[in-house]
Amino acid sequence: MEVGIEAVNAYVGRASLDVRTLFEARGLDMRRFGNLMMRQKSVNLPCEDAVTNAVNAAKPLVDALPQAERDRIELVVVGTESGLDYGKPLSTYVHDALGLGRRCRSFETKHACYGGTAALRSAAALLEVGADPDAKALVIAADAASAAARDTYWEPSQGAGAVAMVVGGRPRILALDPGASGFYSYEVMDTLRPRPDLEAGDSDLSLLSYLACLEHSYRHYAERVVGADIVTTFDRLVLHTPFAGMVRAAHRTMLRKLKGYGTAAVEADFEQRTAASLAYCSRVGNVYSAALYLALCSLIDQDGPAAGPRRVGMFSYGSGCASEFYSGVVPEGAGAELAALGIGAAIEDRYPLSMPEYETLADGGALRMAGVRDQRFDPAAYGPVYEKGFAGRGLLVLDEITGFHRRYRWS
Repeated sequence: MEVGIEAVNAYVGRASLDVRTLFEARGLDMRRFGNLMMRQKSVNLPCEDAVTNAVNAAKPLVDALPQAERDRIELVVVGTESGLDYGKPLSTYVHDALGLGRRCRSFETKHACYGGTAALRSAAALLEVGADPDAKALVIAADAASAAARDTYWEPSQGAGAVAMVVGGRPRILALDPGASGFYSYEVMDTLRPRPDLEAGDSDLSLLSYLACLEHSYRHYAERVVGADIVTTFDRLVLHTPFAGMVRAAHRTMLRKLKGYGTAAVEADFEQRTAASLAYCSRVGNVYSAALYLALCSLIDQDGPAAGPRRVGMFSYGSGCASEFYSGVVPEGAGAELAALGIGAAIEDRYPLSMPEYETLADGGALRMAGVRDQRFDPAAYGPVYEKGFAGRGLLVLDEITGFHRRYRWS
């Protein structure tokens, strides 16, 4: 049974901040600005969390399904590192908000930024062994940054959003290559979220771990897929994107090590096979478990509606760490499917924040985090940001938390 992504959509937030403005306001070293390759980052309001991001990504896909196909969704799985409870998964809230049927599996996967891939691979495996060839899964990679890492080089890359995927036997976006994957995992304390209000880690260690995992997961892939070559096998490469500059560095290191390429050859290959995947990530920021799949959306959109079939090499990395290199084919017509959802237009339509507005939103982020017992969310506190970005748009927002139970409403 062929399994893959039938439809995909990204929620890219409704507010954004210029990264150069942030660098200047924080007094960060501008010599490091170019290495990030970041232009903007999306910012969640305090009345948004990983659940609202997930639902706002998934709702257009679910609404587009005929009722008979919607009833075939037998699994809702959310990959996240922004869990809200030690026991209750995000998927329960997502399943409810989308009005899906009760004959459905529901769970959450966690391994830092690898969580989205864990969700996708788990869903694909369950569908492959299931009794119903028409069954579908709703897979969502969704996160929400914790408190802004002020005065650090983490802060400029902290983004907001989610990517939702309908997974099934008629893949119009990405047909997964059966058995074509390689893995590499080990224990390392590179980045972490030890508390709901804290993201911490060692950026140099994280970079080294990412590079080691890319090399060794690909080598494992090449052992399992006879004749695989990092250059000739894949028409495009899509790598986990915590920030665009990291992907450029990883691509360069990979081709030098595996193929002995010089600077000119590396640059030409990067522009041909990888650069298009970074267009959205450089404007949205790190969306954690969704970062790889936002990069895939970017690649498909930038290649255009008329692009023919392309085999794509995909690298997923999660701090701590776990990694996987796998592949699939983006079929002809995928660009037209994705273009209809207007992800690029949604990026353009975000509310541009001033630094004072950004500080207000960042301060309010603690109100939505795990462990909050009781809290009401008044959109008037966010003024024009809410009015322009949310009012009347039918987006899910967090209304209140009562006895730890989260209540949501449509804007």
